Amino acid sequence: MVTRRDSIWKSLDWVTIVVYLLLIVFGWFSVCGASYDYGDRDFLDFSTRAGKQFVWIICSFGLGFVLLMLDDSLYDMFSYLIYIGLMLLLIVTIFIAPDTKGSRSWLILGPVSLQPAEFAKFATALALAKYMSAYSFTMKNWKSSLMLAFLILFPMLLIILQRETGSALVYSAFFLMLYREGMPGVVLFSGICAVAYFVVGIRFDAVMIADTPTPIGEFAVLLMVLLFAGGMVWVYKKRWEPTRNIIGGSLGLLLVAYLTSEYVVPFNLVWVQWGLCALVVGYLIFLSLSERHLSYFLIGLFALGSIGFLYSSDYFFNKVLEPHQQIRIKVVLGMEEDLAGAGYNVNQSKIAIGSGGLTGKGFLNGTQTKLKYVPEQDTDFIFCTVGEEEGFVGSTAVLLLFLILVLRLIAVAERQQSPFGRVYGYSVLSIFLFHLFINIGMVLGLTPVIGIPLPFFSYGGSSLWGFTILLFIFLRIDAGRNRRI
Repeated sequence: MVTRRDSIWKSLDWVTIVVYLLLIVFGWFSVCGASYDYGDRDFLDFSTRAGKQFVWIICSFGLGFVLLMLDDSLYDMFSYLIYIGLMLLLIVTIFIAPDTKGSRSWLILGPVSLQPAEFAKFATALALAKYMSAYSFTMKNWKSSLMLAFLILFPMLLIILQRETGSALVYSAFFLMLYREGMPGVVLFSGICAVAYFVVGIRFDAVMIADTPTPIGEFAVLLMVLLFAGGMVWVYKKRWEPTRNIIGGSLGLLLVAYLTSEYVVPFNLVWVQWGLCALVVGYLIFLSLSERHLSYFLIGLFALGSIGFLYSSDYFFNKVLEPHQQIRIKVVLGMEEDLAGAGYNVNQSKIAIGSGGLTGKGFLNGTQTKLKYVPEQDTDFIFCTVGEEEGFVGSTAVLLLFLILVLRLIAVAERQQSPFGRVYGYSVLSIFLFHLFINIGMVLGLTPVIGIPLPFFSYGGSSLWGFTILLFIFLRIDAGRNRRI
């Protein structure tokens, strides 16, 4: 007879485990390279960063083993309790954590410092999986949607109160999982539009169209609102006449207004767009009432919400964000260079990666990282060490390993027989994807510097243990799918 313990080891997804081990090993060597001082080669000295990371790696192996030995039904059974426990810990952290670089997110436990926000990720993933696997759950129920929003936004709010905006933004990744589970595509589209509105509106706010007093940023966003409204009418109602009236009418009037402003009397074309937006919203409400279709009304609300977001985002950027946060965004958008300030980290990181060339300078031979030109080079900017020491070849190998991990997570999530396992699996995938895109994009200057770790590479026990817990709970749930008694 095959014992249950034997069946667990046979049912484990060993491809994922091997990729995990390779990433852990490469990550440790990267920490060694990033924290290395000339003449000090004792990497197992526990007073050094490399030595401490080695201890946390060994502990993470033990943690993963324990998680695999637990019955997979326990994760389902205690999901809400785990969530509540971590939320209470986040609340306590706000009041008792010391001020560390402007944030209150680290708990000091003797010689060990832990960041509860890293562990709240798996707790939130478990709670979402538990709630969405209930028999009565449906994405179309507005009460269910509100509960999902609460489960995601509550930890985000608590982490923001700890002044850890970067860690809080990670929780927005759960919306990728919700899209996979049936969230209307318009919600994801609205999120993409919000990003586009913000970037275009801020980036081109001070740039004028030709010789007119019309800011390109505001004009472009309002034009997108008009075009999107007409496009949504076609997508959801498949009616050519209202689509033609909205898009064709808007473009025709704007062309006449532009020619008038350019050759007759200069004026701000945004004034015309305000009138057009009012006409389009009124037209959509009229269609909704006359044809008794709610879709037109919702498209009108989308247009109004888009306009409100445009002007509220401008206020948020200029009045709410701190000056250093504004500069970081401006640097990414190419509005400022600031190579000695907010852009210094990214600029030095690019230099380090570029200096690695094709094959890199070799282990411990990086000059940019050894001379400490790159701040936070063993945590948030650890990937620049890979680029400098291992070059394009080594960086590509690391990215391929992460790609294999992502593809494997998708495959394992898709083969789950229960909604609980599938939802949790896609939650894990979403978190990993967010960290990868933002961290590597940050190092390359493609995304703002928000300070989140690269999975299995960045120095620190909290992030390493947090990612290990996320991954190994999923592996245990998957192994339980095929367990034999």
